[in-house]
Amino acid sequence: MGRVVVTGLGIVAASGRGVDKAWKSALSGRSAIRAISRFPTDDLPVRIAGECVDFDATDLLGAKTARQSSRFVQFACAAADEALKDANIHDSPLAKNCGCIVGVAIGGVGEIEANSCLLKERGAKKVSPLMLPYAIPNMASGFISIEYKLRGPNYTIATACASGTHAIGEAARMIRDGSCEIMLAGGAEAAICPILIASFAKMKALSTRNDAPELASRPFDAHRDGFVVGEGAGLLVLESYEHAKRRGATIYAELAGYGLSADAHHLTMPGPEGEGLARSISDALKSGGINPSDVDYVNAHGTSTAANDTLETQAIQTVFGHHADRLSISSTKGVTGHCLGAAGGIEAVYSVLAIKDGVVPPTANLYTPDPTCPLDYTPIEARERTVNVAISNSAGFGGQNATVAFRKLA
Repeated sequence: MGRVVVTGLGIVAASGRGVDKAWKSALSGRSAIRAISRFPTDDLPVRIAGECVDFDATDLLGAKTARQSSRFVQFACAAADEALKDANIHDSPLAKNCGCIVGVAIGGVGEIEANSCLLKERGAKKVSPLMLPYAIPNMASGFISIEYKLRGPNYTIATACASGTHAIGEAARMIRDGSCEIMLAGGAEAAICPILIASFAKMKALSTRNDAPELASRPFDAHRDGFVVGEGAGLLVLESYEHAKRRGATIYAELAGYGLSADAHHLTMPGPEGEGLARSISDALKSGGINPSDVDYVNAHGTSTAANDTLETQAIQTVFGHHADRLSISSTKGVTGHCLGAAGGIEAVYSVLAIKDGVVPPTANLYTPDPTCPLDYTPIEARERTVNVAISNSAGFGGQNATVAFRKLA
């Protein structure tokens, strides 16, 4: 099977728009979680989130097109624009052969909520005719293909918080099987809205540190009390190694392995002992011909919930055995919040950059290690380290797990 490499990167996150700014923020360990600013929160039990403040898509899409697209689509377009330019494909004849898969967990839930309120309060005539294009998840990949004239395979994956990672893995699979030579893949999400915050809070999944938002997302810390909702997008340009070499592209890393599995256990809780995620990790390593002892860095799913962080630790211990103690592991959600369907895309970009720059981003707010998470989770400060192989984990409601493995190009 052919090799797949990464030749372009793009990010929008609460920690910054653009790869350089977002990566510097991730390495600093400074949380971007703040009080929600876009709507009143007085009646909500949770009033904090990882918002992309001051984001305006008008400069990218123009005023009319920006009005006709929802926030998650705008994030996806901004990340796509950066990744395509980074790969030197933007406005290139190569674009017509490029495919696009964007993972989106929820889509335009804010637009559905707003139009539902209009319907109830002011009647059917006030519902926007664009409500459905605003809301449906496939509009991220669809809009990108229209905006950048990408005529290759185009679809959306919706597997909750594993969506972005599944999108990257499936794009790589399409390149390997010869369906195309170049793909844009990752995740996008913009689900910070009252109904979603209220629902997650009712499930007791969210941190309630409203008075200290910058300390709220604390993966693997003994005092973690839930995740914080984030938003944004992370996209990668993937292509066959031969195609990249022919056109003289800059190659960041090889996407060497991909694994996926199901817990078959519970709608929202991870499977016992992290068994499902362990199979996903193992399959990613096996598919890439990677020995567990070859892995240097794990970008963990690390949501800052009690169950996830402990069970992910168990999954890592199961797969890596004694080598687990030699791994550098971190969760960047302490900085960005949990970006749901976008998380896997953003964290894949960070994993690639860890290989490129030889540095492991820290786990923000990890001040008190949890005895149930007894591994090296790179607390507080980034660490210089040669990273030859990095993996990125994601898991979603429904028990869906995904892992991608990146390797320094030999």
